[in-house]
Amino acid sequence: MRLVAILGEHKSRYGMILMFACLSVSAQEWQYYGQDPGGARFSGLTQINADNIDELELTWSHRYGDLGKYPEHTYLAGYHVTPILLPEEAGQSLIACTPFHKMFALDPASGEERWSFDSEITFGPFKTRLKCLGVAYWEDTELANESACKYRVYMGTSDRRIISLDALTGFPCKEFGENGQVDVNPIIAQTPPVPDSHWGMVYSAPPVLVNDVLVIGSINNMKNQFPNAANGSIRAFDARTGKFLWDFDPVPRNPDDPEAANWDIKALKTTGGGNVWSMFSVDHERDLIFLPTASTSPNFYGGTRPGDNRYGNSLVALRGATGEIVWHFQTIHHDVWDWDLPAQPILVDMQRNGETVPAVLQLTKQGLIFLFNRETGEALIPIEERPVSTDGVPGDVLSPTQPFPVKPPPIIRTELREEDAWGLTVFDEGYCRKWIKNSRHGPLFTPPSLDMDGWIMYPSTAGGPNWGGGAYDKDRDVLITNVSEVGIWMQFLPEDSVETRDFDPFDGAPMGPAAPIRSTGYALQQRILLSPIFMPCTKPPWGSLVAVDMNKGEINWSVPLGVIDRIARMPVPLEWGTPLAGGPIVTASGLIFIGSTTDRRLRVFSTDTGKELWHIDLPSSAHATPMTYEVAGRQYVVIASGGHAMLDAWEIDDYLLAFALPEK
Repeated sequence: MRLVAILGEHKSRYGMILMFACLSVSAQEWQYYGQDPGGARFSGLTQINADNIDELELTWSHRYGDLGKYPEHTYLAGYHVTPILLPEEAGQSLIACTPFHKMFALDPASGEERWSFDSEITFGPFKTRLKCLGVAYWEDTELANESACKYRVYMGTSDRRIISLDALTGFPCKEFGENGQVDVNPIIAQTPPVPDSHWGMVYSAPPVLVNDVLVIGSINNMKNQFPNAANGSIRAFDARTGKFLWDFDPVPRNPDDPEAANWDIKALKTTGGGNVWSMFSVDHERDLIFLPTASTSPNFYGGTRPGDNRYGNSLVALRGATGEIVWHFQTIHHDVWDWDLPAQPILVDMQRNGETVPAVLQLTKQGLIFLFNRETGEALIPIEERPVSTDGVPGDVLSPTQPFPVKPPPIIRTELREEDAWGLTVFDEGYCRKWIKNSRHGPLFTPPSLDMDGWIMYPSTAGGPNWGGGAYDKDRDVLITNVSEVGIWMQFLPEDSVETRDFDPFDGAPMGPAAPIRSTGYALQQRILLSPIFMPCTKPPWGSLVAVDMNKGEINWSVPLGVIDRIARMPVPLEWGTPLAGGPIVTASGLIFIGSTTDRRLRVFSTDTGKELWHIDLPSSAHATPMTYEVAGRQYVVIASGGHAMLDAWEIDDYLLAFALPEK
């Protein structure tokens, strides 16, 4: 590990505190990935508004500068971080992390670097996507104000370590684990099932702190290929010492667990996954942590894991102190579509029958929105179990029903028909129509099949909504989210007919062009449903921004998000929407800020109407969620602009950009 203290190692900690205190002024902070612990991404700031948005300008930029250091991994580096702003007493620095898991602190007014810390990650034997979505902040209330590591920041790494640093200096908190880090690999290696390798598990989402407990989830990059993929346990550690406290395994291996009886005994020993690769939400007052879990392994074929596979594909509320399950709800039974719960649960207080109810809102890749009482798990909008097709792959038994909320309606199209084929020319449309006609297709939950011509998933594994999630305007009770609407074609092949290759963003779909699903007899190849000129085979829009009134359960508006001038072979600036990654934020002034598109633009929309009010071109596409804060009476909007390995790998970059109104 390597630390560079920009202020100089010769300065005392007390001197640093004084320096930061002199620089600090009152600020509207953004201390969590989602602005608050519940992920609402709502800021009360109003300085930037619809009347002056045209004056917004670039104020400073910062580049982390490590792309040249790892040239063989550059195209896999997704700079998708959402920084946090620390409170004045903790130095009021802007803290961010890089795809290579360097953490750094910036002056929020100038972008000047104050300190940086390089975790010096170790790369696995196979290349995989690299990202760090953010860091977590915690104050140790048991320490005196001038004590080292009273104010801490934490980061997980792609080689499965947790780093704890002093927020003021960037120095490791030595009492945390071993010299400021906890190596989780020994714990992972001893947790069943034990796969051939754990290299496919990485940390990319920020950990969360619930009181004095740090909780972290993981991405499992091999879940699509191994029934015994790495265990998806969510793990908790003492925030001060790094001591391992508890874990929650979404596969209920304990026979005393009430859901264990719904699993096959053998599958309980061999099934992995169920991990949480997206963001957690926390209710500190109730000591609750909310988990959006993924499907259990393997993806797309469930013959090795009979049953509903609970607690996979579930919203799970845990007690922060103990990891005890408080309540849970499964949004997909026996997932064979890889429709993980992708988005951070949103915690808001809502009015129901004249009373204020603590609610949790969960977005899904299917475009369905579920709403619960976060204390009890009671559905605040009724949910129906509706019959769906079970005509799947031989050896797999699908659930005869799936849960649907009665409202709001799905926020994306949920059925693919032959007449939905689309193309810029009659030749493109004919190509797409034939492709759809010859492949299995249909309504939501159309199952995979062994049809020789494959099947089409719509929506795809990317959603609908994805990890970009949503923002909740607390003044208007309106949910804002962005959605993708592009299909994906898949085909089962004999297991021994393909070999696993390194991830290649130019070859195949999100999980690679073709890969065996080990020990099942099957392999799977994938292709995005694109025409010969690389345009989606379905009618636009292909990406949209949507506003939902959660009290009425109605969609207020939906508008295309993005123009296709950079993704089409013909550079036409048509507002048909683009594939999306990254999410929105909202402000009390009625503005929505969002990047997310593949057209290199940051946009501002009206929350009330969906009208685009402003946009600016960026150095590269901004597939991060922005954030906003106020320092010295000036409001800033900050977003990372770094491209995306799967959407625009030819423009990977490393910019962090800050926008504000001109100083007067």
